[in-house]
Amino acid sequence: MTSGASDEPAEADLTEVLHEPRLWRHNGWTARIIKNEDDEGWAVAMIKDGEPEPALVGPWTMGRDKRNPKPLDAAAFNTLVKTAAEVLRRHEQQLRATLHKSVTVAAPCGRLSVTLDIVPDEDDPHALLAAADANGEQLAQVRVSPGFKLNMASASAWIDDGFRRPVGV
Repeated sequence: MTSGASDEPAEADLTEVLHEPRLWRHNGWTARIIKNEDDEGWAVAMIKDGEPEPALVGPWTMGRDKRNPKPLDAAAFNTLVKTAAEVLRRHEQQLRATLHKSVTVAAPCGRLSVTLDIVPDEDDPHALLAAADANGEQLAQVRVSPGFKLNMASASAWIDDGFRRPVGV
């Protein structure tokens, strides 16, 4: 916060901090212990603020009475946040790998990096096929089908064809 005399709460302060036995909300995350509908046990759902779905749902430990869930505590919450954040990070990496492909091809003008970036637009899905030289300077870019298969052969064929839009895409 700045040192100005404002009665308005900082944006980060707008999220209520809760520390209840079955519900913790802190630092952008909510942990909620829920009844596991598949059996007689309990589960915990980790939801990142602003997200509609949990990033992680997993089994939760029974309490000493073997009927009710063990209450949340700071150590468990911190472990759950770390695990859920890792799940989200891996999901983002997988999505990036699905939407971005790259190969390096030896061409008469030197080594070229050829990339395919898929744009998963609901109304107009497409991909951008691009070539760059060893200095990173873009030599060409064309729009292709999101189903275009980038590999060494297709990249070499595109380069050999003078970077013209591949036929049929």
